Amino acid sequence: MRRHGRIRIGGAVAAALALALVTGCEGAEGDSAPASGGGAEASAAGHAASPLNNPDGTEPGLAPVTGDGPRTKARDLVDGLKTKGRGPKTGYDRDEFGYAWMDTADGVPFARNGCDTRNDLLKRDGQEVRFKSGSDCVVVAMTLDDPYTGTSIEWRKQKASEVQIDHVVPLSYSWQMGSSRWPENKRKQLANDPLNLLPVEGGANSAKRDSGPASWLPPDKSIRCAYAVRFAQVATKYELAVTTADREAMQRQCGG
Repeated sequence: MRRHGRIRIGGAVAAALALALVTGCEGAEGDSAPASGGGAEASAAGHAASPLNNPDGTEPGLAPVTGDGPRTKARDLVDGLKTKGRGPKTGYDRDEFGYAWMDTADGVPFARNGCDTRNDLLKRDGQEVRFKSGSDCVVVAMTLDDPYTGTSIEWRKQKASEVQIDHVVPLSYSWQMGSSRWPENKRKQLANDPLNLLPVEGGANSAKRDSGPASWLPPDKSIRCAYAVRFAQVATKYELAVTTADREAMQRQCGG
C-alpha cells in the first residue's frame, strides 16, 4: 500500500475560494480528542483503498492500481465507456446540483447521517482526525495523504482551502455530457456521492477545474490509472459518456 512522505503544505489561497469551499457544519473552533482516522474500512497496513476494491466510495483514499490482473480489469472498465462530443456549458450553475454540501441527497452513502458531505469526506480520508469540541461531525484538524500530489498535508480548519473536495467527474463536465437533462435528485446524488469525491490538495484541485482526463491528470503519475478507474466508475454508475480523447487518455494510464 502506498506511503507518503510527511511534508507540510502551505501557501496562500484566495479568500473567495475558501469561502466557496467551506460550506456546511461551521461553528466556533476548539477541538476534542482525536478520533480514529478515516473510514472504518481503513486497515493498519495502509490507509488508501484501491478503487477496484472500493466500488461504492466509502473507503478512504485512492491507492495505485498495480499488477497485471487489476490493470486488465481497469482497462476493461475504461474500454466499456461510451463516448460522445462535449456539449455546450449553457445553463450550467452549481446550484443545479443542490447546495454544497448537503446531507439530504438520498440514494448515496452517508446521506442523512447528521453531517454534511464535506465533513463526511474529511472523516473518511483523514488520519489523526480532530473534531470541534462537542461535535462528532465538524473536522477541525487532520492529516491527509493527498492522492493527487503524493504529499502529506497537516491540515487545520483555519486554513480550510488547503484541502478541497474534488469532484472526480466535474459537475460542469457532467452537465456538458448530459446531466443537464437529468432530474434534480440525480444531479444532487452525483454532487454528493462519495464515489465521486476526494479530499485533495487545494492547488491541484484548482488546477484541474472542470477538465477531463485528456486535459488534466494527477501530478503523481503512480496514481493515474487509479484516477482513470475512479473516473470510469462514476461515469458508468451515472450512465455518462466521456469524450473520445478522455477515454483514450484513461486507456493510456492503465497500459491500453
